[in-house]
Amino acid sequence: RVSFMNNQKPQKPTLSGQRFKTRKRDEKERFDPTQFQDCIIQGLTETGTDLEAVAKFLDASGAKLDYRRYAETLFDILVAGGMLAPGGTLADDMTRTNVCVFAAQEDLETMQAFAQVFNKLIRRYKYLEKGFEDEVKKLLLFLKGFSESERNKLAMLTGILLANGTLNASILNSLYNENLVKEGVSAAFAVKLFKSWINEKDINAVAVSLRKVNMDNRLMELFPANKQSVEHFSKYFTEAGLKELSEYVRNQQTIGARKELQKELQEQMSRGDPFKDIILYVKEEMKKNNISEQTVVAIIWSSVMSTVEWNKKEELVAEQAIKHLKQYSPLLAAFTTQGQSELTLLLKIQEYCYDNIHFMKAFQKIVVLFYKAEVLSEEPILKWYKDAHLAKGK
Repeated sequence: RVSFMNNQKPQKPTLSGQRFKTRKRDEKERFDPTQFQDCIIQGLTETGTDLEAVAKFLDASGAKLDYRRYAETLFDILVAGGMLAPGGTLADDMTRTNVCVFAAQEDLETMQAFAQVFNKLIRRYKYLEKGFEDEVKKLLLFLKGFSESERNKLAMLTGILLANGTLNASILNSLYNENLVKEGVSAAFAVKLFKSWINEKDINAVAVSLRKVNMDNRLMELFPANKQSVEHFSKYFTEAGLKELSEYVRNQQTIGARKELQKELQEQMSRGDPFKDIILYVKEEMKKNNISEQTVVAIIWSSVMSTVEWNKKEELVAEQAIKHLKQYSPLLAAFTTQGQSELTLLLKIQEYCYDNIHFMKAFQKIVVLFYKAEVLSEEPILKWYKDAHLAKGK
């Protein structure tokens, strides 16, 4: 054992220090985009304002210049004409070009042409996709550093690129920056952005994109906390000519309020809260969220029916349903004060009995029960029978 230990050779020193120096030199070159900027700016200046020629130049240059390494510099130049310093200002000592978004005309047609330049570039060099999204997020955070005209152009361009799928709606997260919201920059920018987005597609396509990234319920955050109401949002965007966006947000709020109401109702029922407390809560929610009685009676019906484990045998389920619904008839009666609400309830009962086949024979018994309990009255029942019923199970 001793001789083995003595035979071990001491390790020779390595030349890792030399390799380290090489890496440092490479690193310095890597983050020195001046030469790259000069090449791009010179090429853009030579192409002039012909955006077809700009797209061809950028396509060809990708083979010679390192787009992957200098993606941020490339997009800074195409948007602002040169490299941007933190905050969104152009460095004074840098060369710049007027062939860029910020120096272009402030109209939708020009921005559509610029959008094509970005589309072609990113389709050709797929790896630029992530870098471009990061660039737009950064530009949105820099909005205060740009002039109003520059912000308008960027908003129109972003809306077009969101519409054609070049950008993902998650980039809008940058607009929720506290300072931008506080100073009204986010809301003003959103007006121009949504106008061009809806102009390219429609409000339904916009809604789908927002829903995919869970932003369909966050639009009111474009305003400070003390102004985050449906009324304020609706007034602001309607006056700006975006009535469809106002209506969309109003609908989203109503849908959210309905879901919340149903969830709370089911909890109150399962706890066995007194009906007078439940009725008071529901009426307050109706007033606060502008929910109609017809909507509420439909929610109460589905909540009442979901609190029970129903018998699978047809001959037993009718008896079980009558006993259960008799108990809840005072709650339903409180929200069938209008003929239209009674009709809504009748249609819901019909639909439920049709969808749950073992309830088919219980339908008449339920209607008679509600008639006797003064939940339903004669006129709506006759109207339902003559012309207002559904085709389901007629």
